[in-house]
Amino acid sequence: MPKHFNIAGPCREGDHYMLPPEARMTELRPLIEEKAYFVVHAPRQTGKTTTLTSLARSLTAEGHFAAVLTSCKVGEAAGNDIELAVQAIIEVLAVKAQQQLPEELRPDPAALRDSAVGPVRLLRYLNNWCNRCPRPVVLFLDEVDALVDETLLSVLEQLHAGYDDRPNGFPHAVALIGLRDVRDYKIRRGHRQTAGTSSPFNIKLTSLRLRDFDQEEVAELYAQHTDATGQPFSNDAVKSAFELTRGQPWLVNALARQIVTQEAPDRQETVEPRHFDAAKEALILRRDTHLDSLVDRLREDRVRAVVEPILAGVALSGDVLNDDFAFVRDLGLVRPGPRGLEIANPIYREIVPRILTSMMELSIVLPRSSYLDMEGRLDVDQLLLDFRAFWLANAEVYLRQTPYSEAAAQLILMAFLHKAINGQGGLIDREYAAGRGRLDLCIRWPQPSGEVLRWALELKVWRDNTPTGPGTPDPVEQGLVQLNEYLERLGLDRGYLIVFDARSDAVPLPARVSCEEREVAGRAITLWQL
Repeated sequence: MPKHFNIAGPCREGDHYMLPPEARMTELRPLIEEKAYFVVHAPRQTGKTTTLTSLARSLTAEGHFAAVLTSCKVGEAAGNDIELAVQAIIEVLAVKAQQQLPEELRPDPAALRDSAVGPVRLLRYLNNWCNRCPRPVVLFLDEVDALVDETLLSVLEQLHAGYDDRPNGFPHAVALIGLRDVRDYKIRRGHRQTAGTSSPFNIKLTSLRLRDFDQEEVAELYAQHTDATGQPFSNDAVKSAFELTRGQPWLVNALARQIVTQEAPDRQETVEPRHFDAAKEALILRRDTHLDSLVDRLREDRVRAVVEPILAGVALSGDVLNDDFAFVRDLGLVRPGPRGLEIANPIYREIVPRILTSMMELSIVLPRSSYLDMEGRLDVDQLLLDFRAFWLANAEVYLRQTPYSEAAAQLILMAFLHKAINGQGGLIDREYAAGRGRLDLCIRWPQPSGEVLRWALELKVWRDNTPTGPGTPDPVEQGLVQLNEYLERLGLDRGYLIVFDARSDAVPLPARVSCEEREVAGRAITLWQL
């Protein structure tokens, strides 16, 4: 059977294009030799299970260890019923050991009955197995952070209790695998919620975060498809894939799968950057489970506290806790970037505002397609005139409805532009980060000739607390300088600066609306003040 790009579950060598699983985590084997108890964490669908499954198989095959990967997910449904959750975990471990180990290395089937009940059931079971097994046991506990509160605490405490008996009476090495580091586990005891690190797993030696692919690894993965089918990816296409995904493994695979099955199914056709643009749009519109699992988090308070300042271009509030930042980072939503804290990759950067404004976008009625001529050419000046009319008629209502109030004006304009641009075949690239004080947009529009034209827009908001500096009565001068830098980077000689006045003492609409032409370093800039 031919291999394919995998977007669901762990990769299997015979079925999927995949990179050598252990290459991204070379630190694992030394930790196991050291008898370490440690944590492996990373966002969903980055390859954790694939990597540790491969390592477990190799460790056993090499003849020195009995290594098993099992899942704690089955205990999630039991909630705080410790007995039920732990028994389910043990039963799944027994099944996985039977599947992954030769008979002489497996736990005694009778131990399922003999581990008894009570608070040390898992401890007894692991002790029985390790005493019986002729090799040191290595245990990989996947999805351990699916457990909650007292159940999670019980599992951690039982691992802690047996730690001193390793390697003969307890696992030689243990890895906890999940979305978050153990320090970010939240355990509710009664009415008090604390981090799970106060004592139950202070035996952790280290935490490892599984990194994303680099550009060379993306090229290596795609080359496997080329070798199998003859269909090449151009160098620019590989570069485009990496730029869009920043190496996030699910996205790397999902884009390629969409291209080779839908956008360029002919194996004689070379994959080019335009195919990745089309695939990106298809993924966003399709909202696969991976993307849904991220965007569902956007309305959580701790996620909003980190994401909203990024959208608004302001610094994170002093109220944002390190734990909240770590939680959002470990979800894979954000990353530190060269220009400040930013959304993790351009695909997430586009989907976040689109999801936040999806219902708003549905309700927007464009006045008419006056910004398109008879041949489908785009008139950005007319488009912004149409937005001015929309803003005057609807700003008050939409500002109240937007879920992220600090970024409300930016989100409303993006919703309007998206309905006008993406719905007609154009694309919008977005650049924003915490503390930048701006949001940059680049509209790309295909011409009938095949040429793609670009227009740059910079959005700024004048707030009560906007730092203006001496001699700068409003953010316009700073915005002109920033937009000029953006235009220079894009190689454009014309742009648009849009400044929303959100001050408490701002002149009411429509009196504060104005439009004028400016020039900076020989570049023409249209300044809209709203």
